[in-house]
This record gives sequence, structure tokens and C-alpha cells, in this order.
Amino acid sequence: MFRHFVRGLLVVVLLIAPVGAADKRNVLFIAVDDMNNDLKCYGHPYVQSPNLDRLAAKGVRFDRAYCQFPLCSPSRVSILTGLRPDTTKIFDLQTDFRKTTLPEVVTLPQLFRQNGYYVARVGKIYHYGNPGQIGTNGLDDPLSWDHRVNPSGRDKNEESKLINHTPKRGLGSSLSFLAAEGTDEEQTDGIVATETIKLLEANRERPFFLACGFYRPHCPYVAPKKYFNLYPLERVQLPTEPLEHRRAILIPARASVNPYPNFGVTEEQAREALRAYHATITFVDSQVGRLLDALDRLKLAERTIIVFWSDHGYLVGQHGLWKKQSLFEESARVPFLVYDPRAKGNGKACQRTVELLDVYPTLTDLCGLTPPKDLQGVSLRPLLNDPTAKWDRPAFTQVWRGNFPGHSVRTERWRYTEWDNGKRGIELYDHNNDPKEWKNLASDPKYAETVEQLRTLLRKNWPADSFSNTGGPPRPNKKGSRK
Repeated sequence: MFRHFVRGLLVVVLLIAPVGAADKRNVLFIAVDDMNNDLKCYGHPYVQSPNLDRLAAKGVRFDRAYCQFPLCSPSRVSILTGLRPDTTKIFDLQTDFRKTTLPEVVTLPQLFRQNGYYVARVGKIYHYGNPGQIGTNGLDDPLSWDHRVNPSGRDKNEESKLINHTPKRGLGSSLSFLAAEGTDEEQTDGIVATETIKLLEANRERPFFLACGFYRPHCPYVAPKKYFNLYPLERVQLPTEPLEHRRAILIPARASVNPYPNFGVTEEQAREALRAYHATITFVDSQVGRLLDALDRLKLAERTIIVFWSDHGYLVGQHGLWKKQSLFEESARVPFLVYDPRAKGNGKACQRTVELLDVYPTLTDLCGLTPPKDLQGVSLRPLLNDPTAKWDRPAFTQVWRGNFPGHSVRTERWRYTEWDNGKRGIELYDHNNDPKEWKNLASDPKYAETVEQLRTLLRKNWPADSFSNTGGPPRPNKKGSRK
């Protein structure tokens, strides 16, 4: 009789007990720095990315995902606050949003802290200079974390050994590289993986939001020699393009690279840099593999949501350009993979146009948290359950060129770009017929109606009076307002 009473009491307790820690979904938030879509799962012919490929195979691969500003700090602040750059007012690499424009904002990791999660960061999530500020907090946001780790490895200590084809440029924007001696675990990114795994092991019994920020493939392109050996130089091919395309590129569209093209390096030097860039992609891929293996070993995989993202894309010679701060597809588009064990669309690719801005509302939705009311993205849950679901949201990306802006809108078919509110040129590319953006159709009368439709769409996101500023992006004053 007593046994029946205890059993009945247990049933009652289970029925009325609140949802506990065991029912909460964990989040592993993996960021990479300056990685483009040169991955096998995105169709690259020879770059080796087996671990990101397996993450893409088990989750949803977003084929049209875009950053809001192709520069590290503006992009990272946007994804972590869920707000567009014109709202955050972060357009450079020096301004601290918490001390200037958004002192009261609740960031994505901060919201998880407020809801009882253990929240920690290893490596670069908010911006700091790479490689100059490796090992520091940089522009990190202390309110976002319970714990933070700033690794510094052999790559930082061996910068004197770098081969630099652009010695007049700082290391953080150079074409420099090193096929390093030693092991993965000695490199900064190897330490990032090791420290993240330690946190997984220590916190597997409670809900967590762990942010793992890798430093590569950002330049200088450093990885152990074995990764360089995967890419014999004779196999590395630079992008080829029609000469008439480069001659027709608008001056603002190519202004991110000086001297133009390719920072003035030789073809062989550019190929060496591209080889090194791809070697660092595969190196980072191996570190992601260590994280995925740890989730499996710790039996966390089926209750952990994984988000993999890059802060922006990266040009490697397309249009005569390198790196970011461009509004061409290769700069604005990012690799973006999401795995939720419950999602019905796992194992599929999504062709809908999405933004990194959507990450914040997506994770709060998947984890049952109430987000701030002013988020400017939307939850991607419908696309995680059905990657072919109806979707009519475009993606908006912007840059600044000194004292005037560039604004771009991407739909599933079109990219439309205006420089200085159109006064310094417009661009229109048809991705159904011109996925490499070689033919600017903006002046073709046949596409006048398309131009007008996309101009109207652009104005809905950026009203003309919001970016007709001739003095450059507004700067914060000491009190935190904008001028």
C-alpha cells in the first residue's frame, strides 16, 4: 500500500513540476572570422571541409544567407543585438556599442544568462583586432557572459616568421601566411576548441549557451603544414573573369582594394595567398570536428542546438578584389548552418534569402525564451521545419566609403545596389543568369521596371533621408548620442 502511495505521489509531482534544466535546449554558437562559402557542402570543387559538411548534412544548410555589414565589428554587433547597423550605429572597428549607442540593450547571450543558462565565451565573438588583440578582451561585452576565455597560441608568438606579400598593410588586412610547425592544439584556434570542450565537459549537466569564436581563416593565414600540403600550389586557381567586367566596375564598388586589382600582388603571390586561405579553412574545419565529436562523446548532441556562422563573406580575387567591405555577393554572403535535433527539415538545403539578423529571434524561439520587442530579424523556425516554405523577406547589406554609403538588397533572384543614394552609380545583377555578378543590367531599359521595384524595396529599409549624410557615418559623442 505504501509503495502504491509513493508511486502515485511521484506521478503527481511529475505532472505539476515546472520544466527543469534537463528539458532546456543547449546552444553551441560557433563563429568563424572572415570565412566565405569555399566549402565542399556549398559546392567548392576541392576545398576539404568534412566536418562542416557533416554538420550541414545533419542540419539545415542556408544557401542564401547574408551579413548586414561586411566588416567584423558592425556585423558581430548586429547579430548579437538583433539590430541593423543603422540602429546600432556601429560602422567601424573602434566604437563600443555598450559605452555609446546601446547602453541598455540586452544581447543574445545576455538574454540566455537572464533565463538561467550558463553562458560563456571562448575566443572571438564580439570584435577585437585579429591578430593584434589576440589574448585580450578587445571590444567584448562583460554583461553577456558568466565566463570568458581569451586564448593565445603559437601563431601569435611566431608572427616574425610570416611571409607577407603586402608589407605596407597591417597584418590584420594583409596577404600574409605561414605553414606552421607543431600541432593543431598549439595554435590559437586549437586552444579555442580545447577550452570549449572543457566547458562542455564541466557544464553538461546544466543548460548552457557556449560561444566558440575561431580566429581563422582571417589573415594572417596560419595553419600547421599538413593543411597546406592538402593544396599543392599547382592546383590552386584564381577566379577568371571577362576583362570587360572589370573595366565596367563602378569606382565605389572596387574601392575596398587599393591598389586595384589584388592589392598589386603578382598572380603567383595571389595564388599562394589563396592556397593559405584554403588551408586555414580546413584547419578550422578540423577544430569544429573536435567540437562535434565532443558533443557525441558527452551525449549532448541530441539536446544541443548548433549554429555555425561567419561574420561576413570574403573575396579571393573575384572582381579584382580581396577580403571584405564590398557589396558583391562573395563579400555579403556567408556560410550559415543550423542544427536543431527536433527540426523536420534536417539534412536539407534552404534556398530562401535570410540574414544573420535572424539568428537572435531564431534561437530565442527554439529555446522558448521571450525576446526583446525591438528585434529587427525574424525566427527561421518555419524554414528549419520546411526549407522550401514560402518566404518573401529580402536581405539588406551596407558599407561606407568615407563620406558616403553603399546599400544593397538581395532577393532570391536579384541583387540591387546603390552608391550614395544612386548619385555615384547603381548596380543590378540577375542571379538566375549571372550568379558571378559580371553583367550590370542597371542601365538596360529592359530592366527599368525591375530597377524601380528594387529601389522601392531598398527605400523601405533605408528611407532616403536616413543615408543622404554627406559627412560620413555618424560618430558617438562622449555622452553616447550620435552626431
